[in-house]
Amino acid sequence: MATFLTILLVLAMIATVIALSRGVITFAKTPRSDTADEATMLSSGEKQNKMMQARIGFQAAAIIVVILILLMARGGS
Repeated sequence: MATFLTILLVLAMIATVIALSRGVITFAKTPRSDTADEATMLSSGEKQNKMMQARIGFQAAAIIVVILILLMARGGS
């Protein structure tokens, strides 16, 4: 069970980094000029929000897995 949780933790951490990277890249690609149309800005903002929400979800999953691993380690001693 500990091996499964460790693998799950690593996957959650990788997913967090990927979601964070995609959100930052989307943020970097956002047009900053006054000539940028509102639809492009809105679409980019929605992508940023989705990526950051995904990151928070993956971080929460990783924290829950860490708590489970710690509880198992505590109960095993």
